[in-house]
Amino acid sequence: MRTKETLESIVIWFKISKIYNENIKESNHLLKEYGLSSAQFDVLAQIGVGKEITQSELSEKLLATKGNISQLIVSMENKDYVTRRQEWKNKYVSLTPKGIEMYNELVPMVEAFQTETFGILDEEERQELLRLLRKVERKIK
Repeated sequence: MRTKETLESIVIWFKISKIYNENIKESNHLLKEYGLSSAQFDVLAQIGVGKEITQSELSEKLLATKGNISQLIVSMENKDYVTRRQEWKNKYVSLTPKGIEMYNELVPMVEAFQTETFGILDEEERQELLRLLRKVERKIK
């Protein structure tokens, strides 16, 4: 027999999954209009304007293998969004002027979408939600 705690936990899991999936679907729809995958957007957002990052750092930030990052960067080089340079053993990635333009246009749109999504919560509710999610996150790490 399921306990009340178990049932509530399952409902929470389903709600979080539903919110996540809908949010990703809407985000991907927006990104598709710009010809980018969510992984490519993540690279764009992580590098940022005026920054340079090593491929290893990018791999760590995106929780991806170095091989996957390398393929991703090649696809973005082909679109002229990023450029690479090597300094001894380190491979650095930065945005091209076209990549900066895309960053400046797209990142604020995605941020606005997320602000609108979670804007139904007041500041106290957002802080509480973050506190609770961090508490659960510590448990699963």
